[in-house]
Amino acid sequence: MFLLRFRLLILICAIFLLSSCGSKTVTASDSFGSETLLNTLWFEKQLAGSESDLARATLPEPDLRAPVRTEPLHTFPPVPPSLQQVITQVTPDGGRKVMALTFDLCERAPHIAGYQKDIINYLRSHNIKATFFAGGKWMRTHPDKAMQLMADPLFEMGNHAWTHGNFALMNEDEVREQVNWTQAQYELLYEELQMRAKKRGVSREMDKVQSSLRLMRLPYGRNNEHTANILASMGLPMIQWSVEGEQDELKRTIDQLVAWNLKKVTPGAIILMHANAVPQTTHKIVPQLVPELKKQGYEFVTVSELLKMGPVVTVKDGYFDKPGDNLYVDPLFGGKGTLGRIK
Repeated sequence: MFLLRFRLLILICAIFLLSSCGSKTVTASDSFGSETLLNTLWFEKQLAGSESDLARATLPEPDLRAPVRTEPLHTFPPVPPSLQQVITQVTPDGGRKVMALTFDLCERAPHIAGYQKDIINYLRSHNIKATFFAGGKWMRTHPDKAMQLMADPLFEMGNHAWTHGNFALMNEDEVREQVNWTQAQYELLYEELQMRAKKRGVSREMDKVQSSLRLMRLPYGRNNEHTANILASMGLPMIQWSVEGEQDELKRTIDQLVAWNLKKVTPGAIILMHANAVPQTTHKIVPQLVPELKKQGYEFVTVSELLKMGPVVTVKDGYFDKPGDNLYVDPLFGGKGTLGRIK
């Protein structure tokens, strides 16, 4: 009898340990969404998308409309001093080989950009975490796609301004408008997602979806002193990148672009790419780059996770690949960066 009870006790302990380990494996990915929510609200075919998702267009007139709500409901404490400059990467504790894939989803006022479904499908099918920096107008143009990204446990989202405004050229009111309108648009979509979840009986899963955007990416990588102060007061760290993943994409082959990324990546790197179907080769770079990074021992994390893994590397002014290489964009687009290319 004693032996039977002893074996039973061992069995119970084993079951408890296994269940505990299982719960730990899903905690990190569940911090930004729910696979249950994603698969309840959309069919597999809807998530896979179609060729029409890639479509881009120029509007007859620039879309300068405000979102339905222009002020966000959520506010955050100021950014700590260590995170108040432009963050290019992280120095992971212990030299851990982690890095963040990031994709911008943006469109200026005269345009409708696309949604590069092949990138998202690849990331999902290979269980790769990523961070998407979305423009407010892009989210309004692509509400269903934005909500799919919000609901996906692999992904997190950040703010990329309303119409890709150049913050180096904007005054304080204009910067706040670009940021606040985007924050508000995300919250509107969160509320829509909440209603859909309630109708389908999965309201509890909304606890795992971020209710507001907590990171900022500067359009064109451009900023000035008052930009940094404004964003710091709003609680939004400025996330740049250490690797411009699509640099000279039209002049380089896919193999050359992959090699460029591999050469530039170091532990704690943040790679910049786009998923708005504007760069034409990103969906070909990603499936070749990710396996090579895995071979080198890299683990993919979201930017928020990366920021917790060690001290950040910062610069005062943003840039593409080298300091000052983005100054040429200042006179290139009208409306302080929000309109089309000036001929």
